[in-house]
Amino acid sequence: MQKSLFDEPDKQFRSLDELMAAMMQMNDDPLADAGTNVVICRGNPQAKLMIVGEAPGPQENIQGKPFVGKSGQLLDQILQAVKFDTEKDVFISNSVFRMPPGDGGKNFRKPTNEEIDYYRPYLLEIIRLVDPKIMLLTGNVATQSLLGLTGITRLRGQWHELNGRKIMPIFHPSYLLRNQSRQPGSPKSLMWQDIQEVRRVYDLLVG
Repeated sequence: MQKSLFDEPDKQFRSLDELMAAMMQMNDDPLADAGTNVVICRGNPQAKLMIVGEAPGPQENIQGKPFVGKSGQLLDQILQAVKFDTEKDVFISNSVFRMPPGDGGKNFRKPTNEEIDYYRPYLLEIIRLVDPKIMLLTGNVATQSLLGLTGITRLRGQWHELNGRKIMPIFHPSYLLRNQSRQPGSPKSLMWQDIQEVRRVYDLLVG
């Protein structure tokens, strides 16, 4: 296993900026040799709604921010449909912070279990520093990272608790792009139900 910033017992950072600066200097993490960039977050670090993605794709690798390709554009539209301001109300991060290798196009592979495990302490430290009240886990990688569970079709739309935070797994937007139907019971229809429930609970907890 490669050396981590968190090999020291009880390692914590004083601020998100300090953590991000350290992460940008990583050079011995599992994907360091893939030649891809460290992609950490976008949005408002003071937001009470945090969204966790899987890993950067090609556009995210280029721009250095998560969810900026077609999936990110759809995610923003979903959030805006229930009146979330994606610049003010939301903070977005990843489970794995570099794009896994592939052919340079759409066929970059999914993160391995070892990669998910390695980057998990970084994600947990981001969560501690941002301190959201509600978290959405997009897809199986994010759900595996934080809840130790997979099977997003079964898990989506269900609330979980983690350190006092409300957590809901949801479909990854890329899955919705591959399933365009809006019929009742379709992924897009279920996502609409889920994001309305998120809005309801957000209004109860945050106001």
